Amino acid sequence: MRSLCTSLPILAPGSPVTLEGWVHRRRELARVTFLVVRDRSGLAQVVLPAGSVVPPEETAVRVTGTATANAQAPGGVEVTEAVVEALTDPAATPPAELWRPQLDVQLPTLLDHAPVLWRHPAQRARWEVAAASLRGFRSSLDDLGFTEIATPKLVDSATESGSTVFEVDYFGRPAYLAQSPQLYKQQLVGVFERVYEVGPVFRAEPHDTVRHLAEYRSLDVELGFVRDHRDVLAVLREVLAGMVAGIGSYAAEAASRAGARLPVVPAEIPVVHFADALALVGAPEDEPDLAPEHERALGAWALEEHGSDFLAVEGYPMAKRPFYTHPQPDDARWSNSFDLLFRGLELVTGGQRLHRAGDYETALRARGEDPAAHAAYLQAFRHGMPPHGGFAIGLERWVGRLVEAANVREVTPFPRDLHRLSP
Repeated sequence: MRSLCTSLPILAPGSPVTLEGWVHRRRELARVTFLVVRDRSGLAQVVLPAGSVVPPEETAVRVTGTATANAQAPGGVEVTEAVVEALTDPAATPPAELWRPQLDVQLPTLLDHAPVLWRHPAQRARWEVAAASLRGFRSSLDDLGFTEIATPKLVDSATESGSTVFEVDYFGRPAYLAQSPQLYKQQLVGVFERVYEVGPVFRAEPHDTVRHLAEYRSLDVELGFVRDHRDVLAVLREVLAGMVAGIGSYAAEAASRAGARLPVVPAEIPVVHFADALALVGAPEDEPDLAPEHERALGAWALEEHGSDFLAVEGYPMAKRPFYTHPQPDDARWSNSFDLLFRGLELVTGGQRLHRAGDYETALRARGEDPAAHAAYLQAFRHGMPPHGGFAIGLERWVGRLVEAANVREVTPFPRDLHRLSP
């Protein structure tokens, strides 16, 4: 029976053991040869006679031997009297030494050789943090009575802007990769009331920055029977706390390897109105959006003023929000929507949606669109939809801020951007 590397300390000394993994490192000394084996759980040390023939690093192997106590070995146990069997041909030399504590390569090298370099324990830990975040995301929403859904990624029209979609040939007629599950998750509020989805979204925006991807993982949430966007923000707070707790429960060791700095989610996320945010950063009153330098300044202000890594900026101008956004009731220039900044970077967009069919028709016509073009979407509202709202979290941005990555491409194994379609 196979044992994982990190399970060796629970075996009684003298127990037979079988490890299966990769040759992580070979060290040949005058009197002994050490072999470090790596599997999904971690590392184990194998002791062999001096001069033993050992497969090259990254070769998949099976090791059989005896568990032996040694305080110098990982976990205090090593494998002695070992027989090493290669399970594949000798591995080619990797593009970097994966046994070193840090993966010291330039970003193009990491991206070009991702299938191999993501094996590095510190690099792999970044996605282990992402996976644990997803577990926390799902469990927190399950506890709040949400239903996980799956929506189409091939759609017949743009969700938000026709200029930022990828067009594909769909049996001889045009279709598009979904920019978000927004319209579908709203419709399913009429079925399940509270829904969420984890899935890819696609943006054909010609950005070549450290914070943008053409395909990323979006954590989408929508809930019915809200009073306004503050109810949505309250659920977002619970979700973020659940994601942090998920990392602590399922990937604490990985978070340490990845150098992740976990935030404390405050009991109530501080909120500032968009107009006040402009004043805080010294931007003109008619500025329609926050620039990256504004977000960084607001993040620093939130940390100093509220001791919070998070800041919600509410009331963005309606002119900058999608047609389904609910206006601020007492001043229609502003919206009942928000962006959540995490350590000075936009992480979440959310808010209250329109829920009356007539309001949608008015909003679409005001933007020069024919409501008939949205008939499939609007039918749900003609049959009764509650006041509702939701949000979307960018997973890669979340992990990038946790590990303080310089570029979001560093935290996703196979990023897609303006220039890259492989590997």
